[in-house]
Amino acid sequence: MSHKHRFRRKGRFFFFPFITAFFLLAMGGIVMLLWNAILPELVAVKHITYWQAVGLLVLCRILFGNFRRPGSFGPPPGAAHADRRNYWKDKWHQMSPEERAQMKEKWKNWWDKKCD
Repeated sequence: MSHKHRFRRKGRFFFFPFITAFFLLAMGGIVMLLWNAILPELVAVKHITYWQAVGLLVLCRILFGNFRRPGSFGPPPGAAHADRRNYWKDKWHQMSPEERAQMKEKWKNWWDKKCD
């Protein structure tokens, strides 16, 4: 793997906490706006502040689990990825050396096009 590809992969992981924090804060704003627009008129509740909305999101996460898809009782994240990886691993072992060289060349061309 070239230096350029390794840097991009590391760069993604570097920005992940910032992106997560941004979405948490953005969701806090959405919760605050929805709460203040709908609930005070329907039931006798007070308006909430931005930080109370963020706290409400964190509380929901603690009480009800993560923010994955609704009804996330299925396989854990990455299980489908593991199945795909095993499929390609088996396929790779069944290839001849010439087929493997062709596949490596296809992957290299695909990555070079994707990263340009």
